Amino acid sequence: MKLLRSIFNLLHFNKKNWRAIALCILAATIFWFFNALNKNYTTTISFPLQFDYDARHYIPVKPLQDELRINVTGMGWDIFRRSIGLRKHPLIIPIERPVTVKKIVGSTLPALFSSQIEALQINFVVNDTLYLDIQARGRRWLSLSSDSIPKKVDHNFGIIGPINIRPDSVLVEGPLDIIKKLKEPFPIELESHNINDDFNEGIELNISDNRLINVTPAEINISFHVERFVEITDTVGLELKNIPKNAQPKMDVSRVPATLRLQQSKIGTFPWDSVKAVVDLRTFNKGSIKVRPELIGLPEYAQLIKIDTIRITY
Repeated sequence: MKLLRSIFNLLHFNKKNWRAIALCILAATIFWFFNALNKNYTTTISFPLQFDYDARHYIPVKPLQDELRINVTGMGWDIFRRSIGLRKHPLIIPIERPVTVKKIVGSTLPALFSSQIEALQINFVVNDTLYLDIQARGRRWLSLSSDSIPKKVDHNFGIIGPINIRPDSVLVEGPLDIIKKLKEPFPIELESHNINDDFNEGIELNISDNRLINVTPAEINISFHVERFVEITDTVGLELKNIPKNAQPKMDVSRVPATLRLQQSKIGTFPWDSVKAVVDLRTFNKGSIKVRPELIGLPEYAQLIKIDTIRITY
């Protein structure tokens, strides 16, 4: 019972005087802290880093290092201020010829930073080497190609008329080495597949996956008309040219079957009589030959799918 009473009295005393005790502890801590800050210490501090170059004409291909760890010696006050961010301005590394500078050895930096870090002695730079990849900024006009667009059309349809690209060229800006390697003209890739109707859409150009490439304008308009195409077979007249002197060629047919792919709207008006199957005998020797004629007079909207071979004897 006496032990319990003694503990109660102690707790009662602490409850009444805890503020005084806390103030004493705080005062002692502050005294120790301020006393400690008046001594010299050696430690490693991270400093923000900035490279000074002409950003109008040069661009880093890879992110530049933005922090540098430096071992320093100095008064506790100065180290404390630097550690918590006070008077912690970026350290500046000037780069006069960015394209030619690929790395900076850490041991060369203390002399450069000595005038930038006040009240602290630089012992050494922890970072061994800084690597840079800075290129000249480049720009060029890049023409656009529609060659890959017909592959996006449904196989039963075809493009009629021109493929309109507005604008037909774009301004590309970014690292010079990347700009130089871009294909010219640059092929347009549509995300649409099996197109079976007239097309008129704005599309975003994907010139490069590199985030440093800027394209103006970023979006272009593509438009074209499509129509259903069908295959139709008929015969066309056979014609020989450059027949050797005194030769009397004999052919097993006078007309040749040909299969064409036509716009559906042109089937009824297609001029079969104006299309000829021609065989040039200039390079053939006397005897019997089997040859596939060349089809001439075919309108732009028609495509030859198949034409039979013929045999000629002379």
